[in-house]
Amino acid sequence: MNKIVDLVTELARPIVLENGLELWDVEYVSEGGQWYLRIYIDKEGGVSIDDCEKVSRALDPILDEKDPIPTSYIFEVSSAGLERTLKQPAHFQRFLGENVEVKLYKPLDGSKLYAGNLTAHENGDVTIDCGGKTMHFTKKQVASVRLRLA
Repeated sequence: MNKIVDLVTELARPIVLENGLELWDVEYVSEGGQWYLRIYIDKEGGVSIDDCEKVSRALDPILDEKDPIPTSYIFEVSSAGLERTLKQPAHFQRFLGENVEVKLYKPLDGSKLYAGNLTAHENGDVTIDCGGKTMHFTKKQVASVRLRLA
């Protein structure tokens, strides 16, 4: 599955950049028995439906030609969103100091969800400030980190 994401990322990046956008993420996931290929894009000032349509129309024939996915799937292009998931080191660097929500695989002190300002990210470990209390989570503990609207 990582090979598919890597290949689609390689195919999508130039198209996204040509349209003045940033490639935020590529997902290939199964939901409810159906496979989805999702391209998340971003730009200063926000992504419009026209931006999504341009990328979709330009990338669709390339995906058909290169055929990186042997089975049927639903193809979607959308904005990374205001409460986007942070995955890459560059994502964390860009949003240091911002309010985030950290979801854990297993409860810690009775909770799997913590919110606070992102203060550090190193080798997958995440540190947040929860109203003056510093919380540090290891890469193995963290299921996801996403921006959180205050």
